[in-house]
Amino acid sequence: MKYTLGIELGSTRIKAVLVDETHMTVAAGSHYWENRLENGIWTYRLDDVWEGIQKSYSKLAVNARKEGISLLDIKAIGISAMMHGYLVFDKNECQLAQFRTWRNTITEQAAGILTKEFDYNIPERWSIAHLYQAILNGEDHICDIDFITTLAGYVHWRLSGEKVVGIGEASGMFPVSGDTYDFKMLDRFDELASECPWKLIDILPHVQLAGAEAGELTAEGARLLDPSGELSHGIPLCPPEGDAGTGMVATNSVAECTGNVSAGTSIFAMIVLEKELSRVYPEIDIVTTPTGKYVAMVHCNNCTSDLDAWMKLFGEISSLERDAMYNKLFNMALEGEPDCGGLVSCNYCSGEHTTGFEEGRPLFVRMPDSRLTIANFMRNMLYSTMATLKTGMDILTEKENVRLNKLLGHGGLFKDKGVAQKLMAGALNVPVAVMESASEGGPWGMALLAAFMLWKGDGESLEDYLENKVFNTNKSITIEPDEQDVSGFREYMKQYIGVLAVERSAIDNIK
Repeated sequence: MKYTLGIELGSTRIKAVLVDETHMTVAAGSHYWENRLENGIWTYRLDDVWEGIQKSYSKLAVNARKEGISLLDIKAIGISAMMHGYLVFDKNECQLAQFRTWRNTITEQAAGILTKEFDYNIPERWSIAHLYQAILNGEDHICDIDFITTLAGYVHWRLSGEKVVGIGEASGMFPVSGDTYDFKMLDRFDELASECPWKLIDILPHVQLAGAEAGELTAEGARLLDPSGELSHGIPLCPPEGDAGTGMVATNSVAECTGNVSAGTSIFAMIVLEKELSRVYPEIDIVTTPTGKYVAMVHCNNCTSDLDAWMKLFGEISSLERDAMYNKLFNMALEGEPDCGGLVSCNYCSGEHTTGFEEGRPLFVRMPDSRLTIANFMRNMLYSTMATLKTGMDILTEKENVRLNKLLGHGGLFKDKGVAQKLMAGALNVPVAVMESASEGGPWGMALLAAFMLWKGDGESLEDYLENKVFNTNKSITIEPDEQDVSGFREYMKQYIGVLAVERSAIDNIK
């Protein structure tokens, strides 16, 4: 049997999965980690990146050996990570600035200028917004930049020596057109940054489409991934992709009119478009599938962080194990009133560009006569993870008439079967399906991209490969919107919009 390895560096967990020739996961390993707020910047240290990767791989290796699997049979590797952000290096491969993750909302000035100059929405978290903001700030390291990349691109580079990203990942760094970066916008950026000693195209990673071979594991890379020395070098790597791309693959949402929603530390929905949108919307990103099809992306910085903080609080007095406690409390949310009994939360732990907040202050608000029960509180907490997403989705479905038959859900929010799925179907008023692999979608999706590179037929598209060879036997459960949930969430949103004014006051007055 031959295997492919997918590794994804998520916001709170680094995950590795091993997939066999039937595309089933046969071994896995993970490691929890947390971002740090240092000097006002949300960041991860690169030492923590490698510690987490090594621990995840080591746990996977132990589990693989228990199943009688030889790691010498790994035939392809794929690396994924949270998209966007800012990692820059000089010609000696030294890191020049603190890693600035997607979570930072410190590039409002740059994003606004670039959006106007390009007539193309440039979100604050995109790599090019971080780069231009650093230029506007006059930061000392700008003249020394030799390479700018994302977290996935960085890990791939260190493992293979290749400065490359997949087109989906590239589309979250800088706008793309066709199978590479948009040349007109590249030229315009160089005009705006004319004092820099480099041209943008020379410091960006190369772009590749799904199915291409993007280098191979070097001897140094093999030691980085597996310090035990068991893993052999020479294994081919597919182009690295972001968590948006792996989410599309893991939910078979790479064809036109398909869509998926990923819900973890952040939440984002992606709809593969039939045609371009009629105009630029600051709430909507345009990215691509791993094969270059345009995708409308509604990305919200905040999803489960505030929820997890409350669950940690409950855990201090609960005798249940973590997963059992989550399961019990999540299911209690289904017993809550459709409008949460007047309870409402704003879950902003960090800034939220979709609604115009540069910082976050998590809030829980109720009226004196609101019905404060655990069931209502938990339903409210789950609703709060979806509320900001709703504002962007309404633009697509109501203003742009984008066709969407159903959403495929994946990510940690969907781990407890039927709970967040049912509530989201009501919140977005669209059927929501969840596959058996929902909670481990990202690294599995990356392993599938590695498998596609390895085992695709002549001329076979990624869409056909997934449909005919991967998802032809994959089971999913679809939940239709419940009218009580739809109307209840509508009432909740009225309160939520009011709480945003309180959020603004909290940011202005609580320091």
